[in-house]
Amino acid sequence: MSDKAWGGRFEEELDAIAARFSASVDVDGRLWPQDIDGSIAHVRMLANRDVLSKADAELIESGLQEIRASIEAGDFDWDASKEDVHMNIEAALTEAVGEAGGRLHTGRSRNDQVATDMRLWTRQACETTVDDIDVLLEVLADKADAHLDFLMPGYTHLQRAQPVRLAHHLLAWAEMLERDRGRVVDAARRMNESPLGAAALAGTTFPIDRESTAASLGFDRPMRNSLDAVSSRDFLLEAVSALAICSVHLSRIAEELVLWSSQEFAFMQMSDAFTTGSSIMPQKKNPDMPELVRGKTGRVVGSLVNLLVMLKGLPLTYNRDLQEDKAPVFEAFDTVHDCLAVLAGAIASARFDQKQMAAALQAGFLDATEVADWLALRGVPFREAHHVAGKLVQQAAKEGKTLAQLPIESYQSAHDAFDDSIFDALDMETAVERRDVFGGPARGRVADAIAELRGRLQARREA
Repeated sequence: MSDKAWGGRFEEELDAIAARFSASVDVDGRLWPQDIDGSIAHVRMLANRDVLSKADAELIESGLQEIRASIEAGDFDWDASKEDVHMNIEAALTEAVGEAGGRLHTGRSRNDQVATDMRLWTRQACETTVDDIDVLLEVLADKADAHLDFLMPGYTHLQRAQPVRLAHHLLAWAEMLERDRGRVVDAARRMNESPLGAAALAGTTFPIDRESTAASLGFDRPMRNSLDAVSSRDFLLEAVSALAICSVHLSRIAEELVLWSSQEFAFMQMSDAFTTGSSIMPQKKNPDMPELVRGKTGRVVGSLVNLLVMLKGLPLTYNRDLQEDKAPVFEAFDTVHDCLAVLAGAIASARFDQKQMAAALQAGFLDATEVADWLALRGVPFREAHHVAGKLVQQAAKEGKTLAQLPIESYQSAHDAFDDSIFDALDMETAVERRDVFGGPARGRVADAIAELRGRLQARREA
């Protein structure tokens, strides 16, 4: 933090361009609730430790509550010349309560103050993100439940590979999001230590009680080292890293929504509420919302890179570079919040086309693996069975037929183990149901997975 605001040491005013360059209240003004909460916890502790009189403490707290009300009402006059959120609030406090306001800063620095504010803000933002993820998970559970009997192609290399259930695919998205949720929760847990009381870097000579302020602000404990407390921002790196991974997952989901809603796939139609038209082509219904989710991933990944590069060369302890941590953090959380909400709405309102998905199963020889498995179950080495199935696919492709349309003679010419029961194995529903293993697409397994997801969501709502 700049010492210019305190005067005394300096004879000249800060140059106008330097003042504008270093002002941050337009960004960190967002921290005002955390700044006021931290100040109230701090002043109560000072009074309890007889560092401040009870009268001064009560006056200060009353003034801070008035400032809170003023900001909430939109009446607070933010002043860029006062540099940041902390000085704006402290200046307003001193103006409101007089000399006592100048005692608020006893035993602390803007260094531990802003570190505390950012941990408080980011902890709350993590909680909001977790709730946002759960909303999307609820949508996926509902959609999976409603489409349990919809079969579709599963893909590798964007080539039709094997039949699966649409619900199984939606639950794959849910698994990705569950891990994202876990990373955010873990980041919030690890950041929940209080820097307050570390002061500028070396603590304070006042008999403060860091344990009490930590507890009153909902932290698990005070940070163990004052140098680390004011200079470390790895809690932001961890949180934004989790957001970046989540954003990549959201982008992958969005990409599939774009593909599936295209005329080439036609597996789904997105609602009018989450699509847009063309300025020149009247027939167009563009999946702009998932496209924007896909595009905004770059912002979140960029926020992480921003933080990493900003931090990588900083010596201990505080450096003014750390002022630049806030904008990328705020943008990352805001962007992921919006992307989760948009995808939840887009998926909830989408209509899936069962007939189109079923039709897609009929081309591309998705049942070829069933032929190989049929032979392998009868003692044929799988590599040999794989080769036989490949030859049958080659024949069917040349003749313009599906595997089910080949005569039994073609199968028996390829291998003498074949009999008429091979055609039962080529049924798509049968092929899916035969994959009755944990994590597989068989109906009972998918129904169990939906129930488990709903159970986790219910448990979290009740916690």
